Amino acid sequence: MVTALRGDYIGNRSWFQAVIGDREWVLRHTSALECLGLFVGYLNERQIEVYAKEPCEYENVDYRIVDSYDNLSTVAFNNIRSTCVNQTINDMLSDFDNIDEQALVEALATYYYLHNDSFEGLVIELENQDGFDSIKDWAIDYYNEE
Repeated sequence: MVTALRGDYIGNRSWFQAVIGDREWVLRHTSALECLGLFVGYLNERQIEVYAKEPCEYENVDYRIVDSYDNLSTVAFNNIRSTCVNQTINDMLSDFDNIDEQALVEALATYYYLHNDSFEGLVIELENQDGFDSIKDWAIDYYNEE
């Protein structure tokens, strides 16, 4: 078993690069938010979340098995693949009871700020709308709290 800690690397993407290497995994959930620059992550973070086609040998990789990556909307950063913003947000909202809510709220706040105080461009699937509505005000006020 191999463990690579976030604090051992200069940035999130270099950490992901070290762990993922040439594997065709796709970053998901909090790891995708970090790769997309919407969440800074945690110091000495251990866990990386990915979609994979087979089990992973790393003790700090939380994987969800998928048959194919064809149904995922992804972006690439060199040889690191991540779910895109809309896919990541909707994936997290659909798995709301098992996510890092703080990471999602911070990501939504960052998105809102970077898009001129708007969620324009963010496409929330109908089945995720209630979850989004339950946290969007928190995200809007996130950077305004004293």
